[in-house]
Amino acid sequence: MAQEAKPITSPVPEALYPTLAIFMLAIGLVVTASFFIYEATASKQRRSLAKELTTGAAASVFLGFGSLFLLLACGVYV
Repeated sequence: MAQEAKPITSPVPEALYPTLAIFMLAIGLVVTASFFIYEATASKQRRSLAKELTTGAAASVFLGFGSLFLLLACGVYV
């Protein structure tokens, strides 16, 4: 009465890996660029730590998942 084991599959279809990689990396690079522009143009009195942390975290998340999907699209399974 043992149940037959099901193979582990990805929740995201493999056909979407390249598309997700391109979009997430593009969004991550845009957010990173806005972070650098904010740092270069804002004076020390007008800077906000909360804005810097949220922008940096968003860029990190998008670039991290974009890199993951790029590796998966290339066949490097991590």
